[in-house]
Amino acid sequence: MTGILDAFLDHELAALDSGGLLRAPDDGRAREAATASARALGHEFVDASSNDYLGLASLDVSRETGVQVSTPGAGASRLIHGTRAAHVQLERQLAAWVRLPAALLFTSGYAANVGVLSALGARDTVVLSDRLNHASIIDGGRLGRAAVEVLPHLDSQALEEALRKTQSARARWVVTESCFSMDGDGPDLRTLRRLCDRFSAGLIVDEAHALGVFGPSGAGRCVEAGVVPDVLIGTMGKAVGTQGAFVAGSTALREFLWNRARSFVFSTATSPCLAARTMLHVERVQAADDLRARLTTTTAQLRDRLRSFGVRLEPGLHAPIVPIHVGDNAAALRAASTLASSGILAQAIRPPTVPAGSARLRITVSAAWPDDAVERVSAAVAHALRLAP
Repeated sequence: MTGILDAFLDHELAALDSGGLLRAPDDGRAREAATASARALGHEFVDASSNDYLGLASLDVSRETGVQVSTPGAGASRLIHGTRAAHVQLERQLAAWVRLPAALLFTSGYAANVGVLSALGARDTVVLSDRLNHASIIDGGRLGRAAVEVLPHLDSQALEEALRKTQSARARWVVTESCFSMDGDGPDLRTLRRLCDRFSAGLIVDEAHALGVFGPSGAGRCVEAGVVPDVLIGTMGKAVGTQGAFVAGSTALREFLWNRARSFVFSTATSPCLAARTMLHVERVQAADDLRARLTTTTAQLRDRLRSFGVRLEPGLHAPIVPIHVGDNAAALRAASTLASSGILAQAIRPPTVPAGSARLRITVSAAWPDDAVERVSAAVAHALRLAP
């Protein structure tokens, strides 16, 4: 033991700490502390940090509808012998939900985006990416051989100019989130589709935070807008309430990713038990118009009440993601701590998740919130912001 590793890590951790960017593994302690605070105040705990928008992550399944799959593990990657009937059935269900011909399961949204962007990003291609796209999209672009051009957020004029300048490329891929995870806004998908068609470019849309929340039967913003993307990425770890992700598109896309998406090829297949359980959750989400209506109403009420306290909010999609900009990293942490003392768990989002100088409280609404949550959260946020310099 030379101590070289410890010395290196101590230096790097100290640098993160001095910049207000250190994230210590809390092993669930923050949730436990906020729950204890809520109990001491005689309130219910409010989870304002989860992406479980419909409250289905804790959905119980009765014995009558329970998952009858004997194998918790697939035993291998899909390319070897890891495919089970539950995988294929779930893929067909997901493809039908988002109204595309085929789908392919991935172990996570990160793996899906990295797999898609690195596989499609061949030499002599161009990826045109929104500046605020998720880290998984950024990393997928870096792993591919495509030239990556980062465009100003939601700037369709900049996109049009970039498409015009790159017409000599073998292929162009325009990639965006349909609902941005840290801002709660999103692009005009019809405009993006028209530009892609005009300049013969492919459109890749990450629906992670829109699936289950927007559109008929929760099918997402693309279906809601009547837009057919060339590639659609969806996740099951948010509104669906389980885990994993999928990529949907043509049957040729599915076959290509089966061969070339390294995060798929070299990963053990999703648990067959989980795939079977997810099918039940997808059915519940598709039928959850009641929960979507409650989510929409609660989100609108929260925004209105926050504004009544003088809290400045950015315009968005009326998505259940409500960012409250603080700016300073330490101030955002103090504000989150103040909310936790009120029995409300909300995250202080700091770089590199968001650009430097744009630290914020990220409030996420859930259809499972208790009835008094809007008043408690809005009052606690206003109090926390008054404490922040």
